[in-house]
Amino acid sequence: MAEQKNILWESAGKAGLVLGGVSILYLLCTMLTGKVAENGGAIAFVMTVVNALLWIAKFVGCIWLMRLLMQRFSQADPTADNARVFRFGTLTALLSALLYSAAYLAYTSFLAPDVFDQALEMLRDNPMLDANSMSAIEEMIPRMPTFSFFVNLIYCWLFGTVLAAIFSRNIPPQNPFTDAQ
Repeated sequence: MAEQKNILWESAGKAGLVLGGVSILYLLCTMLTGKVAENGGAIAFVMTVVNALLWIAKFVGCIWLMRLLMQRFSQADPTADNARVFRFGTLTALLSALLYSAAYLAYTSFLAPDVFDQALEMLRDNPMLDANSMSAIEEMIPRMPTFSFFVNLIYCWLFGTVLAAIFSRNIPPQNPFTDAQ
C-alpha cells in the first residue's frame, strides 16, 4: 500500500511538473508578447490576437495533456482502477496548480510588480467609483499578488479536479461484459 502511494505521488509529481510547465511557458509567452505590444499601433492588435490564440492552445493543450497523462498512469499501473486514476488526476492538478501559482506570484511580485498598479490607474478613470471605493481598492493593491496566488491555486486545482472526474470515469476502460468480483 505504501509503495502504491509512492508511485501515485511520484507519477503525479512528474505529471504536475509537465502541466505546470506548460502553464508557466504560456505565462512567459504572454509576458513577452505584452512587451512587444507596448510599442502600440497595429502590432498591439496582432499581439492581442496572438495572446488569444496562445490561451486557446494552452486551454485545449492542458485538457488533452491531462487526459494523456491519466491514460499513461493507468497503463503504467495495472492495479489502477477509476478511483485511483481520479486520485492521480486530482493530485496532478494540485501540484500543477501549486507550481503555476508560485510562478505567477513570482511574476507579479518581482518581474512585473506594476501590473496591479496599472489596473488601479485604469480604475481611477472610472467615474462610477466614489472615493470610498477607490480607497478600499488602493488598500488591497499591495496584497494582490498573494491574493492572486490563492485564487489561481484554487481555480486551477478545481478545474483539474473536474477534468480528473470526467476523464477517470473511462480510464481504465471498463468492459461491462466481464464478471465483476
